Amino acid sequence: MITLMSFLVGGLYAAAIYMIMRRSIVKLVIGLVLLSNAANLLIFTSAGMTREAPPLIPVGAMAPEGVVADPLAQALILTAIVIGFGVLAFAVVLIHRAYEIVQADDMDQMKDTDT
Repeated sequence: MITLMSFLVGGLYAAAIYMIMRRSIVKLVIGLVLLSNAANLLIFTSAGMTREAPPLIPVGAMAPEGVVADPLAQALILTAIVIGFGVLAFAVVLIHRAYEIVQADDMDQMKDTDT
């Protein structure tokens, strides 16, 4: 499973870099989304792919019983998803506004800010 996830993460990184290198600003945003998802999967894979119990402490105990899952990776991924969604929303609004002004999707045509 880890090998499959490694290939998936590598494929997502490759696709993200390919999309970012394009001249279209929409493809740039799609590349950023793929990049953030690849980073989330990388963190998820590096934290371990085993199923463990949730890190809950029973009433009256001082520590969780048995083997528990690592909550740090889950918290990092959840935070990254929220931040990535915020950046995506901002980028979509910015692209829409830029397209209204410039009437072009090409990055080379967006060099001039006086249009």
